[in-house]
Amino acid sequence: MTKDALIVTIKRPKGEDGYRTFSVRLRESVVNQMDDISRETGRSRNELIGLFLTYALEHYTLEGGEGGAQSKRA
Repeated sequence: MTKDALIVTIKRPKGEDGYRTFSVRLRESVVNQMDDISRETGRSRNELIGLFLTYALEHYTLEGGEGGAQSKRA
């Protein structure tokens, strides 16, 4: 290979990077809060949503359901 060669790597097909893309509807007040946090931290909305969802999934408590059962995921 010559030193002037352009190296092009093979791109993984979309969806094989472990991430999925989907849409969500949020109240404008929530989006405004996200934008404020984004400006303060330098993180994108997308990154913040991922962080918040990961935290919520690791710490949520399920209440109600059949027979009023409760479970905690943390």
